[in-house]
Amino acid sequence: MQFVKEVNPETGKAIYPVKSVGIIKQHGRSFKDSALIPGYVFYGGRAGQGMPRTVKNARIALLDIDLRKSKMAMGVSVVVTDPKKLEDIRQRESDITKERIQLLLNAGANVILTTKGIDDMAIKYFVEAGALAVRRCKKDDLRRIAKLTGGTMMITFADMEGNETFDKSMLGEADEVIEERAADDDHIIVKGGKTQRACSVLLRGANMHMLEEVERSLHDALCAIKRAMESASVVPGGGCVEAALSIHLENFATSLGSREQLAIAEFAQSMLVIPKQLSVNAAQDASEMVAKLRASHNAAQTDPSKSEMKHYGMDCISGKIQNNLAAGIIEPALSKVKMIQFATEAAITVLRIDDMIQLAPEEPEQ
Repeated sequence: MQFVKEVNPETGKAIYPVKSVGIIKQHGRSFKDSALIPGYVFYGGRAGQGMPRTVKNARIALLDIDLRKSKMAMGVSVVVTDPKKLEDIRQRESDITKERIQLLLNAGANVILTTKGIDDMAIKYFVEAGALAVRRCKKDDLRRIAKLTGGTMMITFADMEGNETFDKSMLGEADEVIEERAADDDHIIVKGGKTQRACSVLLRGANMHMLEEVERSLHDALCAIKRAMESASVVPGGGCVEAALSIHLENFATSLGSREQLAIAEFAQSMLVIPKQLSVNAAQDASEMVAKLRASHNAAQTDPSKSEMKHYGMDCISGKIQNNLAAGIIEPALSKVKMIQFATEAAITVLRIDDMIQLAPEEPEQ
């Protein structure tokens, strides 16, 4: 997340956009072979085999323009009386594309990324110039690369005078652009952008179902880290907060002499659902683990000499109770507060609705 850190110049607050972490999925090998790549990665390969695989000090042209042989627009008709003129028209169509490519190369572009096509004639010019060209890129990828490299995405070469120009200020800058092959597909990696850094994660796995599951898990983990780093406050995990709240509320309930005591005692009991479910998911003895957890937090709240036990939570791997703050098992405090609020509101909403809506069963056809 440090790769994609952005600081708001007005407030000075750091934000960590999860979307800036690119995720590429490739089936094959084990998911333990997944790798973090410093740079922006997207699907695509060189348009021609003669092009270089690596371009250092890349100056990137980002185009939404067709670099194929120019054709007259639909609805434009030309009447040719002299057959020799027909060849001139065909030649001019080729020259228009050549001039466009020359504009890019003259501006110093050595990496050309376009959302549309590049034909064989255009590829020849790029190969001769030693430039790397990639066709059929996604617009979203180009927008992200434009933000990363300080370039501008071009939808036309036309200027105010009706001529075609390309200024070198439109080019993005990066340290290196590399083509690499993973599994069945080629990838382009843009490293060291001019304006900000980026990173991507290449996920590997046995099949696409597994890869999608790993992607969801990774996204959840990134969101938790984002929340923790942006709010700058964490709490121990492993059912620690819920157990401490349960003990505290039970003790508080006994101090009340009204029927509210019952409601608070039930709320305290319901807080234990989380540690119970955690231990069940980890294939541990839920009753035993929750009992140990409650004993630890009761001791922490009643005996001042055992106050360090307030950080105790479950270790779902070993099935023991440990100091989760020291073990590094933590959760964002903001998420924990929101979680308890939303669960309480949902329960209140359900309790307020005392009618059951039931659909009449369909009558079987004769």
